Amino acid sequence: MLYYALAFLIVGLVAGALGWFGIAAIAGQISWVLFLIALVFLVIHVATGRRMPLS
Repeated sequence: MLYYALAFLIVGLVAGALGWFGIAAIAGQISWVLFLIALVFLVIHVATGRRMPLS
């Protein structure tokens, strides 16, 4: 998930450098949403991580 967020961020930066601001804005928004989803998954994983049995 984080890989795709970084990929869309790179696409957005390249598109912005080439002057394609519409594509850059869309790619930036997609990368932001993917980053937030990855962050939520990370928090869920940390909160419900496997615990060692007490026995």
